[in-house]
Amino acid sequence: MTAYDKLIFELSVPGRVGYSIPEADVPEADPARLLPASHLRAAPPALPEVSEFDVVRHYTRLSRMNYGVDTHFYPLGSCTMKYNPKVNEDMARLPGFARLHPLTPDEAMQGALALMHGLADMLAEIVGMDAVSLQPAAGAQGELAGVLMIRAYHLDREGRPRTKVLVPDSAHGTNPASTAIAGYQTVQLKSDAAGEVDLADLERHLDEDVAAFMITVPNTLGLFESKILELTEMCHARGALVYMDGANLNALLGITRPGDLGFDVVHMNLHKTFTTPHGGGGPGAGPVGVKAHLAAFLPVPIVTRVGERYRLEWKRRKSIGKLQSFWGNFGMLVRAYTYIRAMGPDGLRAVSEHAILNANYVKARLLDHYDLPFTGPCMHEVVFSARRQKRRGVSATDIAKRLLDLGFYAPSIYFPLVVEEALMIEPTETESKETLDAFCDAMIRIAREAEESPETVLAAPATTPVARLDQTRAARQPELRWTPAARPGG
Repeated sequence: MTAYDKLIFELSVPGRVGYSIPEADVPEADPARLLPASHLRAAPPALPEVSEFDVVRHYTRLSRMNYGVDTHFYPLGSCTMKYNPKVNEDMARLPGFARLHPLTPDEAMQGALALMHGLADMLAEIVGMDAVSLQPAAGAQGELAGVLMIRAYHLDREGRPRTKVLVPDSAHGTNPASTAIAGYQTVQLKSDAAGEVDLADLERHLDEDVAAFMITVPNTLGLFESKILELTEMCHARGALVYMDGANLNALLGITRPGDLGFDVVHMNLHKTFTTPHGGGGPGAGPVGVKAHLAAFLPVPIVTRVGERYRLEWKRRKSIGKLQSFWGNFGMLVRAYTYIRAMGPDGLRAVSEHAILNANYVKARLLDHYDLPFTGPCMHEVVFSARRQKRRGVSATDIAKRLLDLGFYAPSIYFPLVVEEALMIEPTETESKETLDAFCDAMIRIAREAEESPETVLAAPATTPVARLDQTRAARQPELRWTPAARPGG
């Protein structure tokens, strides 16, 4: 550990204290009367001994190292890391919403129920579905809910759940995971030369044991599936349902709707498309929408309207049941509702138009410097390959590390798996041309360095607080606990 590292992290000095508590004016309690003797420490814990000022400086210093949407550009592909308008936060913090207890009776939370009912209606209209559940806490849970409803549908209709779910080889990793958790066998389909689903491969695998086909539109290569209507018709002809992963919905708002493309189920990532906070372990929100033939299977509770009053409906005989405690991540619902009302139909369409424009601008600027595995027009994101740089010994990982030196978060790398040395870039609609130019300039600089001085890229990052980690050791031997440094003579 360097002297600088010790200055930053090893601040403990024997005898220093970070608190000043008045002398107790009540008798001291006997610890043995409060806790069993077996639960009492034999010696005080080895905690850092630091002053209050040490603590303040330490955490203030760390906060200045933070990288977030409000400070920097995130080009993460398929994650849609866009700006979260602050008015959304203001609305979610209104006392009537922020302090609402989840066990409040229906008659005392009519405003919250009206908001949830209105949000479900708006989401249903946006995606072309007949009913929406706001219960799922994330996109992956929305997927699981959708697959469980498909399972319940086949059981109700045929007396059997069927056994297989088809997914393309470019699918999000959560798709096969969700199907496996629901008890299905996942069958992977090949992409064709254009990066779309190979319909001949789909035809070979479609049989009466297929419960559903799960697909992302646009797909994870950033391409719109041009044969999507034919695909959904093929599945329906065999009695299979079609599920759309709505993670990439940022490309479709106001332009087309999953329901109009033949989909039976779709989930929506509010923390991607509808500007609720994203990352940091949550909270997320992944409402799921269905066509009428699946509405009976929606998870409970559902917000319903009776006259001018709203209530939570719990008694639905065919429902797949509850997905989580209470009725969803309500704060995220308030934020999404605010965003949709503020944008309106024309604003939502403009979101997708600008997202598509930005992605194609990045594509045009980087086209001569990185390989493009699929040449069709991209939608909200573009996927390049660093195989040209790899021939010089510079991998996608090295490019990502070098970007950190140049002030940018890295794009998604090595996904989708069908692209060698993949670099997956999604600029979103909220980034300016100046920001995109600065990012593209950095990417072009790295491409040149890979040709002229690859050692510069291979040594990156050089300017970050922590240098490149041993990723294998970090995964296999993580250090999960702080251990105080040994004291002299101790």
